[in-house]
Amino acid sequence: MCKKKTGKRILEDTGRISLCAAGGAILALNINTFVHSGGLLPGGFSGLTILIQSIFSEFFGITLPYTPIYIGLNLVPAIVAFRKIGKRFTLFSFVTIISMSLLTDLIPHYAVTSDPLLASVFGGVIYGFAISLCLIAGATSGGTDFISIAISEKYHVDAFNYILIFNAILLTADGFMFGWDKALYSIIFQFASTQIINAIYTRYKKNTMFIVTKFPKEVADKINEIARHGATRIEAHGTYTNSERQLIYSVVGTGELKRLIKEIEKIDPEAFVNVVRTERLIGKFYMKPND
Repeated sequence: MCKKKTGKRILEDTGRISLCAAGGAILALNINTFVHSGGLLPGGFSGLTILIQSIFSEFFGITLPYTPIYIGLNLVPAIVAFRKIGKRFTLFSFVTIISMSLLTDLIPHYAVTSDPLLASVFGGVIYGFAISLCLIAGATSGGTDFISIAISEKYHVDAFNYILIFNAILLTADGFMFGWDKALYSIIFQFASTQIINAIYTRYKKNTMFIVTKFPKEVADKINEIARHGATRIEAHGTYTNSERQLIYSVVGTGELKRLIKEIEKIDPEAFVNVVRTERLIGKFYMKPND
């Protein structure tokens, strides 16, 4: 039994490392193609690193490598993440950080397109997809992602949109120093990447389920089994059929929603299920912690 658990853990860790390394490689490739083609500024510490490189190159004639700047900027947030979010989470994140940093310095720049709009849209989509791979693996690309996840874990909210404030400051500085056209295209890049992350990564998205069913106990047990959440059973009255009904109310994560609906249909094919997006939740809500 112990060997089986160890083997499963090694397999999971290998998969997570592979996703983190792939995410880092895609981020590096994206920076050296779409980002540099359009003269764009990504969000977070990656954008801050590129801005620092641009400042030293433009005003001091010094070419700085990407790796020491990006890793240096991530040290303090990484310590906070190690203590507040999870040790393994932080270590896996450093797989992304290191692979991204090294490959950004090693991969040569290649101009994919001369159209800054195309670079900003497609570059943003690819950037968001790469970060989503890391998040799915239970890690991150570092920097402001560490901060946003720490906020999300503490307050159970989706905090990635709040990082736009930090990015707005970056873009303002970039616009003043290097021109507003590229800064404005960078807004499109960052918006596209944020929307992709919000669409793919659903850990902090919650849904309220209202279920009218003839089998309330079985449905409530299935919610507890899959989502590890309790449910509230409410006595109701159907006005159309003029008969007594049982209403099950519960809040579940988006990740478990599709599976739950399928299982509820198996238990009661005639069940009436209404799903509503939950914008805010106050109270105890179980979430599997980051390791």
